[in-house]
Amino acid sequence: MSPHTAPIPLVPEPGAPGTADGLPAAAPGLPPVSQRPRRLRRIRPGRTAVGVLMVLSACLSLQLGASLAIGLFPTFGPWGTTVLRVGVAALVLLALVRPPLRTWTRAQWGAVLLLGAAFAGMNGFFYAAIDRIPLGIAVTIEFLGPLAVAAALSRRLRDVLWVVLAFAGIVLFLVQNLVLRPAGDTGPLDLTGVWLVLVAAFSWGLYIVAGQRVGRLVPGTGGLAAAMAVATCMVLPVGLPELARATQITPGHVLGALGTGLFASLLPYLLEFHALKRLRSAVFGVLVSVEPAIATAVGFLVLGQAVGVWAVLAMVLVISASVGTTLSKEAESPRRQLQDEAAGTTPEGV
Repeated sequence: MSPHTAPIPLVPEPGAPGTADGLPAAAPGLPPVSQRPRRLRRIRPGRTAVGVLMVLSACLSLQLGASLAIGLFPTFGPWGTTVLRVGVAALVLLALVRPPLRTWTRAQWGAVLLLGAAFAGMNGFFYAAIDRIPLGIAVTIEFLGPLAVAAALSRRLRDVLWVVLAFAGIVLFLVQNLVLRPAGDTGPLDLTGVWLVLVAAFSWGLYIVAGQRVGRLVPGTGGLAAAMAVATCMVLPVGLPELARATQITPGHVLGALGTGLFASLLPYLLEFHALKRLRSAVFGVLVSVEPAIATAVGFLVLGQAVGVWAVLAMVLVISASVGTTLSKEAESPRRQLQDEAAGTTPEGV
């Protein structure tokens, strides 16, 4: 679909002039429109499965990138690490894509700037938060953003039920981390860190909406590359002083910065950006809530971290919600897709 072309409704509007029962009059020699077979858009059920695989792969990549980023905090600080993370991804994408920035319209630039602000917020404030509060708690609270988007965009009772199920899983993660804390870990939670991660959660919700809009208005991945550059410019004033104070930089730090940019920004955002073209925002919002479960599983299998009963139950709830919302999307009827396309709400390329 061209970024400048509105979707063409395939379902006629009732009551249009010169129609019977809301259908256009037939041209001479042709049967009435009501008697002609409708030409349905070819449905490709596997497209949703590809989108789901992209989201899950992005979650895994983010976990690896986060582990690399935490190792950079003592040297570069959280905001300095954010500059490295987003800046490396922006430079690589701009070099590969070379978007035609001068040809973009005001609407396209507005969407790109909004996405860039979302990138800056969800990265910078999250890193600043995990410098103050435990990673597991921060990750769990941050998922309030995509869950809020999923709840706001749910149009059927079944969609709402999947969101509620995922939210219940998130609450259980909070119970595991805040109420059932390990012995000796009784210190008060840093409220500044909580507020920081709430800003990151809002930014993540904004990212889902803005990312889908950029995917619809800007062809290819040029919008993503430009948004990364915008995000780098936004976090640079805060991160540059931390980078300037960095001393004793080793080749390991350089490799860590490159790895963080690749696994925590470039690869996951590319995957999510293309997934947003295949999935509804509500579906995407529920799917990404599986990340706390992935993080818990990785911690148990790779790092040998203990997993409590509450955490296991939370994983079951969140994964069930993700699977359920995916199957619901696959089962949508062609008629519903035609109605969505007529209203201009179907993700591009579905």
